[in-house]
Parts: sequence; C-alpha cells; structure tokens
Amino acid sequence: MKNVPVVKPGIVAVSRDCFPITLSEKRREAVMDAAKKANLKLTEIKTTVENERDALKALDELKQAGCNTLVVYLGNFGPEGPESMLAQKFDGPVMFVAAAEETASDLIQGRGDAYCGMLNASYNLGLRGVKAYIPEYPVGKTSEVAVMIAEFVPIAAIILGLKKLKIFGFGPRPFDFVACNAPIKPLYDLGVEIQENSELDLFASFNALANDPRIEKVAKDMADELGGGNKHPSLLNKLAQLEITLLDWAEKHAGASEYVAFANKCWPAFQTQFGMVPCYVNSRLTGRGIPVACETDIYGALSEYILTCATSLPPTLLDINNTVPDDLFLAGGSKFDGYKPTDVFMGFHCGNTPISLLKNPEMKHQLIMHRLLEPDSEPNISRGTLEGALKSGDITLFRLQSTADCTLRSYIAQGETIDVDPQTFGSVGVIAIHEMARFYRHVLIAKRYPHHAAMGYGHIGKTLFAALKMLGICDVAYNQPVGRLYCGENPF
Repeated sequence: MKNVPVVKPGIVAVSRDCFPITLSEKRREAVMDAAKKANLKLTEIKTTVENERDALKALDELKQAGCNTLVVYLGNFGPEGPESMLAQKFDGPVMFVAAAEETASDLIQGRGDAYCGMLNASYNLGLRGVKAYIPEYPVGKTSEVAVMIAEFVPIAAIILGLKKLKIFGFGPRPFDFVACNAPIKPLYDLGVEIQENSELDLFASFNALANDPRIEKVAKDMADELGGGNKHPSLLNKLAQLEITLLDWAEKHAGASEYVAFANKCWPAFQTQFGMVPCYVNSRLTGRGIPVACETDIYGALSEYILTCATSLPPTLLDINNTVPDDLFLAGGSKFDGYKPTDVFMGFHCGNTPISLLKNPEMKHQLIMHRLLEPDSEPNISRGTLEGALKSGDITLFRLQSTADCTLRSYIAQGETIDVDPQTFGSVGVIAIHEMARFYRHVLIAKRYPHHAAMGYGHIGKTLFAALKMLGICDVAYNQPVGRLYCGENPF
C-alpha cells in the first residue's frame, strides 16, 4: 500500500531523578530485545528523560531518526512534567506504557513504581490537553510491552494518515441519494483536507487524455488482471483512460497532502457522458490503497481509508442491502451455525470491490443502470462493473459519519462473510453479525446512519476503537450482546 503512512516508532525511556536511571535504561533495552524477537521495527532513543533539557534532546534524536510515532516508556515512576512536555511537543501520535516489576528478589533497588507513575502521567497529559494512547492495561513485562507497541502501530497509522489526507469529490449526489450527504466541517477537525469539484472538471480532464500513450499499457494490465473474467474487452481503453485521469488529478492536486481518496458521482449522467460505468476503475484504485467511494460518499471514502491504514489491506464500500431469503439460509446448513436468520444480510454494491476480495470476479454490465438507461438495447454505457461473491472470512463493518449538526459518530461491528453463493448480481456477499437485527434497528436506524458501510477483512475493532478515542470521538456504537439493551430499546 503506497497511499498509507509507514509508521516509524521511537521509544524514549523516562526516569524520575529519585529513582536509579539505570533501571529505566535496562528495561528499555529489554523492550528493544523483545521487539526484535517479535520483528517489530522500533528505534531506541538513547537519551533517557529526567528533566526538560533531556526532553528537548530526545525530541531532536527522534527527529534525526525519522520517527513519526513516539512511545514514552515509564521504566520507573517517571518525571511528570518533562515526560508530558515531551508528548506535547512531539508532532505525531504518542503512546504511554509502563514497566511491571520483575522479581520479588529485587524490590528494593529494583522497584520502579511505574504502576503509580502512570496515574500521574495521565493526570499531567490531561493538564496539557495531550490525547495520548494508553493501552487498556498499560503496565507489563518487556515482552508484553512489545506486544502493546505492535498494537499501537496500526492505530498510529490511522492518526498519521488522516492528518495528511485529502479527499477529492466529483459532483453532487443525485436527489434520490442524499443519504450520504453530511457537513464537511468535521473533516477539517480531523485534519483532513477536502476538495470538491464539478463532474465537468473530471469530464474535461478525461477528454484531454483521449490519445494518451499510457492507455495501452494500463488496458493491458487490466486485461491481465481480469483474465477470463474480462467480458467486455472493447471497453478497457476507455476504463484505462479514466484510471489515468484520476491518478493524474491526485498527483496534480494533492497539494500539501501526502495521501488521497476519492468520492465520485457515478450515475446516471456519468454513463451517458463518459460512456461507461466507473466501478472497475474504482475497485482497482481501492485495491492499491486509494479508496474511491461511490455516489460522492465523502465519509464512506474516509471510512475506507481508515480501514486501509488499520489493516494495510484493501477495503470495500457496500450497501447494507437486503435480507437473506429463508431457503438460501436453510440451504447453507452448518455454515450458518450460531446465527439466526436475522443475524445475516447481504452486502452489495454495483462492482466497486477490489478483485482480491472476490471469488470468480468478472467485469460485466450493471443490471440496475442497464434497465434504467438502455433497457431496450444490448449493454453499452452500463458496462464496467466488477462482479463476484465476497470471499469468506472475518470482517469488520465500520463507518465514521458526521451528523447534520457536525458531530462525529461511528459504529464498529465484527462478523464474517459466509461461504455461500448469494445467487444475485454485483459485488455481493452474505454477511453475518451476531445480533444484527438489534444493531440494525438501534444503531443504524436510530442514529440515522446511511446505507453505505465500509468493510475490511479481519477483526480490527480494537484498533478502530482506540484510534477513534484518540481522535476524540465519543459516540462509538457496536453490536450489543443478548441481555445488554441499547438506549431506547424496548425491554418488554
């Protein structure tokens, strides 16, 4: 993934001057050994911070080492002022973690009291307004500390990515699909830049590349990728022209940002003017770490990008679309063990899902657009979707969304895609989430979330929740288990 940050954490040990500095240094070295064994890339900063001058020296070492993420390690109690100043002055995500005591035979000179120091560190971070990451239980042996740092890396990637992200939007949403519209002011609160453009801007740029010499090479790459799933080979040049247009736009207009995503209007005027459906191009860019959300869904693109940073894998954007018929559920047999019929639904979109996430992918025409735009003729302008069933595996459903009054809220639901034939069209799959019916009613409906959900493979709720907390987002919903009621859920 070239469109996500490379996290470069540096560890700085801190020491209160009434404790032996050697204790903190020895423990830092042991963490480095544990990190090496775990294949965790971690830079050891040799300056141990006891005072303000040490904090400035450590900051300079971090900068010289190219570290963009800071791990403050309380090898002993730690100096509250200098360590929180270090975190405040560091330009990047910060984690605080503390050393556990090691042996009963060394609790005189070898006792560090970092368990106590973490309490005062958190108090001082609050005084300075520093939103540092503190693990659920932030005190551990050196091997446990290395695991905590490894868990922080994808969280840091999200924070770093959003600070240097620009989302390009092309065109307003159609009147019949206003659900994903939301104020853009909260994007700036997150550090995300937004550039909204007209569809005419994209169309003009597209037309200017009609004879671009790169088209042939990109079209060949598409043909190689699709293989036998290429049902419309005559369309590839036009799709390649669009792909080049979007990539050129990103390069030309990224400006001060390092990472990009798109939220593009994709129908119905797109088909009549560009002469195709853009879904396959959207899927290709998303598969390379540049999410392209359908229907100018800016917060959908944002959510996909967060998943990309969290997993270093391609996500997709799906409609939470339709129920699973009883006969299909029954035919699935043991594949649905542990789930009720109301726990499952189909996630669908026209054809925007990256090819790596689909079984037997084929580039086809989009049925809904065909019957709307050219119902009495062979598919032409409705060609260009990538269709196939979602691969089975653990997944996380996620969305970060602004409300009408500019409040950010989010949901996270872990589940799985089931290995059954959905027997329908599009990029589509059967998704199972425990207690989905209640989650659907008391989160998605009650909190007025739109129909689009970002989906990433893997259970990454822990990472997402921690990142959202660092971003200051308090309303994070998840699928409640049986016996735990949602606010407003009827107890009778």
